[in-house]
Amino acid sequence: MSSRVLLLLSAFLVPVLSTNSPIDHTRWLAAQSKADSWISSMNLTEKAGIVTGTLSGVCIEYVAPIERLGFSGLCLQDGPAGIRLADLASVFPAGVTTAATWDKELMYERGSAMAAEFKAKGAHVILGPSGGPLGRSAWGGRNWEGFSPDPYLTGIAMDHTIRGIQDMGVQASAKHLVGNEQETQRKPTTINGKTVEAISSNIDDRTLHELYLWPFADAVHAGVASVMCGYNRVNETYSCENKHLMVDILKGELGFPGYVMSDFFATHSGVRAIEAGLDMNQPGPLSLFQIGESYWGPNIPEAVLNGTLSMNRLDDMVRRILTPFFYLGQDEGYPTIDPASDALFFEGFDMLSLGTPTPVGRDVRGNHSVLIRQIAAAGSVLLKNENATLPLDPSHLTNIGVFGSDASDPTTGLIYPDDGFEIGTLIIGGGSGGGRPSYIVTPLDAVKSYAREIGARVQYNFNNTALAAGDFSGIYPWPDVCLVFLKTWETEGVDRISLEADDDSAQVVNSVASLCPGRTVVVTHSGGANTMSWATNPNVTAIVAAHYPGQESGNSIMDILSGKINPSGKLPYTIAANAADYNAPIVNITGPEAEGSSAWQSDFTEGLFIDYRHFDEQDINPLYEFGFGLSYTSFELGSSLAVAPSRKNLTGYPPRVNSTLSVGGNPHLWETVVECSVDVSNTGPMAGSTVVQLYVSLSEANIPPNTPMRTLRGFEKVHLETSETQTISFQLTRRDVSYWDVMAQDWKIPAGNINISVGFSSRDRRIEATTVLLQG
Repeated sequence: MSSRVLLLLSAFLVPVLSTNSPIDHTRWLAAQSKADSWISSMNLTEKAGIVTGTLSGVCIEYVAPIERLGFSGLCLQDGPAGIRLADLASVFPAGVTTAATWDKELMYERGSAMAAEFKAKGAHVILGPSGGPLGRSAWGGRNWEGFSPDPYLTGIAMDHTIRGIQDMGVQASAKHLVGNEQETQRKPTTINGKTVEAISSNIDDRTLHELYLWPFADAVHAGVASVMCGYNRVNETYSCENKHLMVDILKGELGFPGYVMSDFFATHSGVRAIEAGLDMNQPGPLSLFQIGESYWGPNIPEAVLNGTLSMNRLDDMVRRILTPFFYLGQDEGYPTIDPASDALFFEGFDMLSLGTPTPVGRDVRGNHSVLIRQIAAAGSVLLKNENATLPLDPSHLTNIGVFGSDASDPTTGLIYPDDGFEIGTLIIGGGSGGGRPSYIVTPLDAVKSYAREIGARVQYNFNNTALAAGDFSGIYPWPDVCLVFLKTWETEGVDRISLEADDDSAQVVNSVASLCPGRTVVVTHSGGANTMSWATNPNVTAIVAAHYPGQESGNSIMDILSGKINPSGKLPYTIAANAADYNAPIVNITGPEAEGSSAWQSDFTEGLFIDYRHFDEQDINPLYEFGFGLSYTSFELGSSLAVAPSRKNLTGYPPRVNSTLSVGGNPHLWETVVECSVDVSNTGPMAGSTVVQLYVSLSEANIPPNTPMRTLRGFEKVHLETSETQTISFQLTRRDVSYWDVMAQDWKIPAGNINISVGFSSRDRRIEATTVLLQG
């Protein structure tokens, strides 16, 4: 039988479980059997209803019920940082903040807590987590929704987030497959009457596998229920019509047994998209203003009856959608949909403005504020701390100054407008990844609370225009310490045009620092890297990158500034000294050239060299490197790194498996082949946590050209009391020490030396060792 026939049959095979896969084989088969029982009794119209979304006015996306079968329908809700269209729900720290914790337990707990709120609101599917955009470009407008431009770190975060979500009985949807790396021209547009296609991410096969597909493999291996395709094109074909991505790779190579759903209005065809592997069209209609029209819906029964769509393929689509529904027990007393979401369905639209009474939302927040505060503090990265400026010393504080447009309550209330806002703290980005907080603890709130505890006064000025001009009217006497809060508004639909923080931030910092010499602390709330021309100002003695912290923003940052919590966050990206040091800019075409039907091409010519890999390859010194973060204590590694192969008689390529469908890909890719261990000690004056990071360098003599000199392949976060030592262990899988062989279309372990180094950042690697898995 040909490989192509096997691939086509793979969609109907039983999943083979890879090492550590959370999918219970017996339970999956039982769920699939339930799905098949329903399918056998469904008519064509009902099947079409399962795979085609329906606008509900309550859920952002919806699959309508089938009452005679007892199917309650599916409510799908944004987004990756909490349920967006909800009253009395939490806004959690963003993905990038969570990645900055480098804490696998917190990644899991965040997923679990978010899922508890989604479930209590009656939402069956979380539209997240996000592994695309990965973060190819520092200017990407949605990088903050995901985790890190490093695929390994993002993959671990995807894995633990998905497990946390689905252990609560809620479906996760990994998005966006794949190459969704810019917002500019992300959708087709009409310019001067001409249709202009969406941006095409043109990615070579090796780069696709080793960078952009990597975290989706982790998601599939974790048992994710669904995968969402994106708006962009990939190698000239729309993501949601890309058979190579959805059938050959996702459902074939990675053995994904769940369903592929479209992003919101990302479906551009009927049978063509279905045959390419798309299983669910959301939200169904062609637009919000054409509710009765759809490429799918009633066109599906017609396509089956006229022979252009096979019944087997339609049944496969329905099976893929219903099996996770049964597998996670969503047919067994699932909560009803909170009707309060009705008033929030259209972003920025509030029924109260029409004078119509609305129901109070179901309060699902529980005690999640505690976890939100913990994650936000753990995801705050101390970048600079000279003269022991931090933690703040209450014995020397009688007067605290708070400056910057990011410190106070938002002037627009709790809902952020699409274009941001001038004054007010920023806790999350905009668009579908945002949230609707029921409260915000601002930095000013928390500073005032701290000041009351220590008997200090607080003075403040939030007008960045005045501050940049050096106008400090009313500030007297001058503060003992100046806290400057900066923000960078980032949102879906728009890419960044500058890497500086907003609102004359550089001038604000320099202006405050000139009047507060040696005691200026800068805190940034941003969704990614900021250029910091003021970082070397000697009067700026401390810097904290606090990212997007969620609703407990002020409490979490004061936990760090006051020393209640020892900072342990590490950068999940690189901060460059200059914006020009980054590669991979956003493609933005202007003038007549922009009107070409296929003008918008983004060629990923940098290949594997993004973020720290690029800085290493070009020998560029960053301002703060990937994995960097300071502490109030100090840590040291032991004198040696123990490295030992854990398997004998390894072959270059993984052994073949009998089934063409193995969840997460060939199960041998997930087997441990190298075990490492190292001691880490707290040598400083106080207890704290650190992250020990492991990087792998493959033998240059036996790998293809344009291979990064090192890649992250392990990390562990550990809490240590003063003078305590612990042994940290790492297990490297076959995939971790392989590269994608384009000719063989498989992962290959190279012969020769494999160098393994450990340390506290990508450029602070303290010790190393070498192992050989295959002889040259």
